[in-house]
Amino acid sequence: MKHLSLLVYLLPFVLFSQTWQPTSITPNTNGQRFDDVFFINDNIGWAANGYYAAVFKTTDGGNTWTEQVSSSDLGGSYYFRNIEFINENIGFLGTLNGKFFSTNDGGTTWTEVSNISPNPQAICGLNAVGSSTIYGCGAYFTPAYIIKSTDSGLSWDYIDMSAYADALVEIKFITENIGFAAGNNNSGATILKTIDGGQTWTEIYNSNIAGEYVWKFQVLDSNTDVLFGAIESVAPNPGKLIKTTNGGISWSSNNAPETSIQAVGFINENTGWMGGHTTGLHQTNDGGQTWTNLNTGSNLNRIFVINSSLAYAAGTSIYKFTDETLSIKSSVNSPSKSLNIQLKNNPVKDNLAFSIYYPTSDNILIELYDSKGRFVKKLCRERILKNDITKAYSFPVYELNSGVYFVNFHNNFQRKSLKFVKQ
Repeated sequence: MKHLSLLVYLLPFVLFSQTWQPTSITPNTNGQRFDDVFFINDNIGWAANGYYAAVFKTTDGGNTWTEQVSSSDLGGSYYFRNIEFINENIGFLGTLNGKFFSTNDGGTTWTEVSNISPNPQAICGLNAVGSSTIYGCGAYFTPAYIIKSTDSGLSWDYIDMSAYADALVEIKFITENIGFAAGNNNSGATILKTIDGGQTWTEIYNSNIAGEYVWKFQVLDSNTDVLFGAIESVAPNPGKLIKTTNGGISWSSNNAPETSIQAVGFINENTGWMGGHTTGLHQTNDGGQTWTNLNTGSNLNRIFVINSSLAYAAGTSIYKFTDETLSIKSSVNSPSKSLNIQLKNNPVKDNLAFSIYYPTSDNILIELYDSKGRFVKKLCRERILKNDITKAYSFPVYELNSGVYFVNFHNNFQRKSLKFVKQ
């Protein structure tokens, strides 16, 4: 008991000596983000840059990074969403553009995966488990599906998940058969569980607020009954941290630091971090009841926890939780480059009209919500295939009652709402 008391006494001082710091990777401009970071051990890791579409590798814990491949090297214009490795050589790169890539030499060269039928429109989540099994899921903009390989990517199964979800963003497995998939369905943010390698699924959580997503999801390594989820919501509803300590039988919920919350990572049941499109890292030491803004990072999408004293985060830059002094100057965090949306009329009488400028190919999901953040209807789901275009949209809303509404735009690198008044 004396040793335990001493550990409890020392823990705050251990955490105090550790800080989040930017690594040496060149941060993005316009607030664009690295969508994913993955480490195979303490030192060897990869980062997937989203909008600027490049893969970087480090072999010294982020002290130096080397660009391995860019979108143009792969013969197209892509948005790199996620990256995952089975071992130091075999890895996978997911995009939001209908392409999926693999490497057998640690990321030096990449080859398109072309033997999945039907071809997935996007891969939003990847998870390797065991020595040769890899799972993937998609897409945030629908439809919902899972891909699976048990032979290190030589062959693939495609699992239609439309019976369980409308969209899937994250996938995590404890063993090759027991795992979870998270996203949303017509009821709200959802978490699904399988115990037979994805053949059947059971819903273990739903927020019951349509339009919400479980965006990122974590299984605590030290206790796999403890699970955390980041719920991305729509204004005026807050984002949320959800948590279970009994494997999903019951859940607690606390408000998150922002509505468009996405990243989550904990080192124990109480201490962890969250962040999202408009915030950097926020820390909690009481399981999410209260949050402290660390004023580090911005536009966060992934927190990758290695152990209680080492973690990485992907946002405008790649950040490291460490007791080292990295001697990297913290860059000024510019706001994320926003979709250029112009409302044609406000107040609105019969037709809601607006235009959107797309600097590059994209995916767009446009939905309508009422003044309390309740889902009304989907207006549009579209794949933008050209660069540098402006598109005009018009939707009849004459059937709506007079009042305040939000039109919500969800694309590859942001989610935002605009308020309008229906006369």
